[in-house]
Amino acid sequence: MTTGRFIGAREADPKKSSSFAQLRRAVPYMQAMPLAVILGTFLLLPILMIATVSFWDYDFAQMYPGFVTFNYIETLGSWVTWQTYLNTLKFALIVWIITLFCGFWVAYFLAFHIRTATMQMMLFLVCTVPFLTSNIIRMISWIPVLGRNGLVNSALMSTGIVSAPVEWLLYSDFAVILAMVHLYTLFMVTPIFNTLMRIDKSLIEAARDAGASGMQILTNVIIPLAKPGMAIGTIFVVTLVMADFSTVQVMSGGQSASVALMMKNQMSLLQYPAAAANAVVLLVLVLLMVAGILRIVDIRKEL
Repeated sequence: MTTGRFIGAREADPKKSSSFAQLRRAVPYMQAMPLAVILGTFLLLPILMIATVSFWDYDFAQMYPGFVTFNYIETLGSWVTWQTYLNTLKFALIVWIITLFCGFWVAYFLAFHIRTATMQMMLFLVCTVPFLTSNIIRMISWIPVLGRNGLVNSALMSTGIVSAPVEWLLYSDFAVILAMVHLYTLFMVTPIFNTLMRIDKSLIEAARDAGASGMQILTNVIIPLAKPGMAIGTIFVVTLVMADFSTVQVMSGGQSASVALMMKNQMSLLQYPAAAANAVVLLVLVLLMVAGILRIVDIRKEL
């Protein structure tokens, strides 16, 4: 009897039931609202402003709001700009290959050759110690090592390997790539190490019991399971290299170029719409690369 009255009361007041259902449906949106506001304010709004400014006109003194495509025509129609983009992609590819190789083996050593978790964490923290200092300081520290009278040239000449200082060690593409590898290898080590630590050791034992060699275990078990960490590290390294201008400017001695350095020079000349157009093109290029990585490797289980 009481149940019947309760059902009747609910049926007699459908407005309250409908309001309650609408409130329940609105709860997830209310929970996501703070994050949406933060992302909209600090991510989407700046990107929208950059895209808007990229269509403005400008001269040596100021910008003129409007809608012109000259900035994109100048960006995409210049062979010098294409060479700069190709040079940036070259840096990204070489640095990615080296950091992936070094980062994987460092993470592999920490995950599988260090037995205790305490020692793993201690060695991992040792790897992070250089990153407690500024990127600029760590980058400039290579100059006395690679310079004409630096440590490397002094050692080579004292041992008789070379009779004159090696000029290409500093202020060259080699110096740029070396500095970038030094700066960004940890961004590859960390996600790969996190992925390797999640691998069930029983899988490796099962493969070993089945007669698999060490190389077969590496190629058929460990590397496939480490792909999400490799993908995350790749995204970190590629985006950082594509946006780096200080390393290219300092370590190349002004003899090399990148898209970020080109945008920095344009902004120093008050050519903000042209720099904004390059920023939009670079953003689209990076997003396409990230989308390609995400299509190949599913990283959702690592997030």
